[in-house]
Amino acid sequence: MRLNKLIEQLEVKKLEGNTDIEINNLHYDSRQIQPGGLFVCIKGFKTDGHLYIQEALKKGAVAILASQDVNIEGATVVQVEDTRNAMAFIANKFFNKPSLYLDLIGVTGTNGKTSVTYMIKKILEEAGKKAGLVGTIATWIDKVKIDAVRTTPEAFDLQYLLNRMVEEKIDSCVMEVSSHSLELGRVEGVNFKVGIFTNLTPDHLDFHDNLENYKNAKKKLFYKTSLCNVINIDDKVGKEIVEDLKDLKTCIFTYGTTQKSDFTASSIKFTSKEVSFKVVGPMDFDIDIKLPIPAMFAVYNALAAITCCYCLQIPAEVIKRGLNEFSGVPGRFEVVPEIQQFSVIVDYAHTPDALENLLKSTREFTANRIITVFGCGGDRDQSKRPIMGEISGEYSDFTILTSDNPRSEDPNIILSMIEEGIKSTKGNYIIIEDRKEAIRYAIKEANKGDIVLIAGKGHEITQVIMDKVIVFDDRLVAIEVAREEGRL
Repeated sequence: MRLNKLIEQLEVKKLEGNTDIEINNLHYDSRQIQPGGLFVCIKGFKTDGHLYIQEALKKGAVAILASQDVNIEGATVVQVEDTRNAMAFIANKFFNKPSLYLDLIGVTGTNGKTSVTYMIKKILEEAGKKAGLVGTIATWIDKVKIDAVRTTPEAFDLQYLLNRMVEEKIDSCVMEVSSHSLELGRVEGVNFKVGIFTNLTPDHLDFHDNLENYKNAKKKLFYKTSLCNVINIDDKVGKEIVEDLKDLKTCIFTYGTTQKSDFTASSIKFTSKEVSFKVVGPMDFDIDIKLPIPAMFAVYNALAAITCCYCLQIPAEVIKRGLNEFSGVPGRFEVVPEIQQFSVIVDYAHTPDALENLLKSTREFTANRIITVFGCGGDRDQSKRPIMGEISGEYSDFTILTSDNPRSEDPNIILSMIEEGIKSTKGNYIIIEDRKEAIRYAIKEANKGDIVLIAGKGHEITQVIMDKVIVFDDRLVAIEVAREEGRL
């Protein structure tokens, strides 16, 4: 595609060189640039793409998209205010606007995004559709899995993936849409059919500064939809969003456990292995659901998926079959079946709300001890650390504080911040910085009927310590230490 066509809708601050040139590839990583490419200089949190212009030129870049003055020869320079935002529009055009050819569903919220996307994908497949998924764990193009780098990819990567889906004749795609991606413009130019809001509780405040900014970032999704928006009306912020969106032409469907919602769950019953409930909605919609996840958050996640698929005109019986055959999501309330003497559950809960919901849900089906192993990630929102300590102290019978991707921070400082919260309760706890040894302690401590909750990492298979990335899977480590301690 010609460069002048790619940039024709951008607000260009400064232009140097010829724009009537062919661009046959583009990227924000100078190492990926090929001859005839457009290199996009992105200012990140750790480095600045402008520092790698010469490397991109050596790789064959013929044009540079920059946000500051650049003095180079032999290439066209297009200067804009925000290159990340501009890249979204350019990538969308470069890949021929792939989202227009998909039923694209965006899911945003603090917790539940991954589970909702997997539930929807299962229902879409039950309806006979070829479905794609973009999210925290992986991208799925029908049955092909691509490991994920971040919840919502950079604009170029996202458009590339959506284009691949179109080429593979995918009908529908469901994707997690993070607040970062909305605030940083990664999904600009993307056309969503349906937007879903799960819930909102304090998280990422290191990036958004306050809860109002966090809410406003999430809310941007619902101005990008063409068919409908699906909102959790039981959530306080959900109610606010419904009010904020009342003048939109796009219709709103709500879900919850109250009679004021469009889709309502009732007759909710828990056992140690599942949750069952009834869902009623418009036009005599009435189905009974069973899920192998005995937790209230599973009910809300299912309601979001049900409401969305109703909007897509999928029959109630198909929705019911899809959910009743749903087997769960890796690292989301995942039971480690190899350990039988007591229960070990691995979950991604890494926010105060998620941890509280996990602990409350677990308490619903056990009178035995809950032993919780968790930590908080480094270089992330510090305000949640004492809150999560307090929650674990309040709802766990015993807590083992440990490391969880400390990154560049001192893990002992992170642990001391969590400890401040747990000290405010009467909860029993111990600090074991080494995560493997913390899990070992929990395995040795557990008695028959107890539940060991290993929270924070879920599906992750690595641990990040300073500049080292080591292999670490909570599920496999639990099995390993259980075998070593004779607890299998």
